[in-house]
Amino acid sequence: MRRRHFLATLVAAGAAVTLVAGPQVSKATAESNQLYIYRVSAATDSAAQRLVNEGFDVLENRSGTSLFVLGDDATATKLKAAGFAPAIAERLKPTGWQPPSTRLVPDAATPAAAPAAAPIDETYYGGYHTVRAQYAHLDKVAADRPNLATVVDYGDSYLKTRDPATGYDLKALCLTRKQSGDCALTPSARKPRFLLMTQIHAREIVTGDISWRFIDHLANGYGANAQVTALLDSTEVWVVPIVNPDGVDLVQQGGNRPYLQRKNLNGIGCANPPTSTSQPGVDLNRNTSTRWGTSGVSSSQCSQTYPGAGPDSEPETRAIERLFRQLYADQRGPNDSDAAPATTRGAMISIHSYAGMNLFPWGWSTKHSANDAALRVMAAQMSQYNGYRYGQPGEILYNASGTSDDWSYGELGIASFTIEVASCGSFTPAYSCTSTDFAKNLPALMYVAGKAKAPYQP
Repeated sequence: MRRRHFLATLVAAGAAVTLVAGPQVSKATAESNQLYIYRVSAATDSAAQRLVNEGFDVLENRSGTSLFVLGDDATATKLKAAGFAPAIAERLKPTGWQPPSTRLVPDAATPAAAPAAAPIDETYYGGYHTVRAQYAHLDKVAADRPNLATVVDYGDSYLKTRDPATGYDLKALCLTRKQSGDCALTPSARKPRFLLMTQIHAREIVTGDISWRFIDHLANGYGANAQVTALLDSTEVWVVPIVNPDGVDLVQQGGNRPYLQRKNLNGIGCANPPTSTSQPGVDLNRNTSTRWGTSGVSSSQCSQTYPGAGPDSEPETRAIERLFRQLYADQRGPNDSDAAPATTRGAMISIHSYAGMNLFPWGWSTKHSANDAALRVMAAQMSQYNGYRYGQPGEILYNASGTSDDWSYGELGIASFTIEVASCGSFTPAYSCTSTDFAKNLPALMYVAGKAKAPYQP
């Protein structure tokens, strides 16, 4: 199969909507168009929602009463016109980011002049692993550790559902000391389960490589590290390193100025190449059915927080939810006020960047969940490990509906968290930051994984 531009791919696949490419931006123009992160005062949730409604790219970070907006010089002008007073917090510098040396989609042609690297060695931006490398890594771990690891194909990305010759499979890795029945897709498993998911937002590049390192820590540590050995003897650890592979594929094509694609590639006639104020796709972390479309979203299809045409509209969302239902029993009632019982098993973490926070449900409101006390205790302990702030999103960041952790807690009752990695204080951190971020967050990951057997008990 041949690599194709994502808009051309969607047209060829017969997408139901009419696609209109945005302004064509030359490579030279794109690289010279400087991006900034602006600090903007937004003390209330209504102010945060107004930024979203106006179409600004509001990042997952807060400092006191300030939120942070990604954009260029024109963005600053628009912020001022909307009544905000932007101040430059960070200048995103082109840093020699180069596309991967080989294929960007499975089985695409490699230019004859380019040496073909092994898939597992494909990197971009100084070391970050491509989708193809991440999947090769899963396969290698499973081949090298057949007693511990199993790769599971749990669905197809948006592009692959439109045209099987494009896009990606959606893959997870199950890690445990395997016995009969382990890693089976059934909620009646013998062992409790912990699931880690990363890069649901494609441009949050540090998160996928944290999954890579976590997998290696477990696979290489079994039998040598007492904590790892005890965990894998008693628990199934599931890792989904890239929830949004189509989006990551676009990010890694960005050249010296990365395409900061947040969403999937359900193209709807937005700017091409994507910009901070206009990009195709649906925000997969606003697309679940849990209070879908009620907060932290924009109705503009080209906005970064567009939640989709309806709840669970995206194949990536439906696939990850199906995987959750195959792994976890429904242990909680249907009402917001229903508590998951003390006997509940299961925990999950979704990693994002770059706020330096440990978040827990509810995200759609500052209303406390019925399991708030236990979730808050766990988040406080996570903060003892990684040094981050903790609380509900609306308490320390901003409200957001349709998120993955609200869904997994709300639908199944499992203890659910989001870690916002601090990423060296940069939105596009150097690859060297991954080592620091992983070391800081590993104890929190191991702690929550170890609590999967009874997260709501002391």
